[in-house]
Amino acid sequence: MMRALHEEHHLRDPDLFKEPDEVEKSKDIATYLDDPNCLVYVVVDKQQSKRTCVAFISGHFCELISTVSKPIMMGSVDELYVKPDWRHKGLGRALMDHLNHVFKQYGASQVFVEVWHSNKDAVKMYQEYGFSHHIHWLRKVL
Repeated sequence: MMRALHEEHHLRDPDLFKEPDEVEKSKDIATYLDDPNCLVYVVVDKQQSKRTCVAFISGHFCELISTVSKPIMMGSVDELYVKPDWRHKGLGRALMDHLNHVFKQYGASQVFVEVWHSNKDAVKMYQEYGFSHHIHWLRKVL
């Protein structure tokens, strides 16, 4: 499923996103599973004869330390993906609810997520979930 997420990103904006094969070389789910500060949750379709993962979320928590702002315990939503046929059924929200609950248990006081402007559906979902702009990170082509 992680490959499908990165393929959607690449297809939407190939000038910005690497191809899934290239991402897979540098990003390994085992890294998350081995790190106690990282979290991965999945939604499995149990209705089929073969159980299938239909959605996942990954995140981590840490202390955000900056040279200009006060340190805070934070959670970070790293990746959230729901297969297209399963979208708009509340799975993303359910995964977010669970991840936020765990972040609170770990002592996080804020949650951050990075979303590309071109991913309109994700931006809308996160805004509906209560996320707002924190930092304006701007760029220009030279």
